[in-house]
Amino acid sequence: MVAGPFGVGKTTFVRAVSEFEPLRTEEYLTAAGEGIDHLRGPEPKTTTTVAMDFGRITLADQGLILLLYGTPGQERFRFLWKDLADGALGAVVLIDTRDFEAGFDAVAFFEDRRLPFVVAVNEFENADRYTPDEIHHALQLGPDVPVLLCDARHRTSAHHVLITLVRHTLTRARAL
Repeated sequence: MVAGPFGVGKTTFVRAVSEFEPLRTEEYLTAAGEGIDHLRGPEPKTTTTVAMDFGRITLADQGLILLLYGTPGQERFRFLWKDLADGALGAVVLIDTRDFEAGFDAVAFFEDRRLPFVVAVNEFENADRYTPDEIHHALQLGPDVPVLLCDARHRTSAHHVLITLVRHTLTRARAL
């Protein structure tokens, strides 16, 4: 899973790393959503994911094929997260430091389910920069949760995040 709040870069992340053009369920934002959706976000958006994004990547060095499910960020579509989490082996939680508090719900979702996850800080232009340790402390993460800095637009950056997620998931599985 690739999860996080509205406008954090989930669709961009899946698109950057998928081996094929991802399935996207984006729709234009309309006035009908005003007052229902909390469309916080530092940058104006015209579209939003209403179901999921779906992509795939083969991690040849790990001998794995990962199916990627990007979640919708709007609260009214949060019920889909539970369905997407059923059977998931792990998750990437994308965070934007320009709207840091919006990421707390995603972290809590995966902690409550005890699903392995990594936090990836999508480093937008004009965003404050923090070290992974500062982010780790601010989110009050468990000691084993990896925090990475990334640029969701770039394949190598997203690939690195996914490799870290696989390693983290395998480490947690061995510890059980």
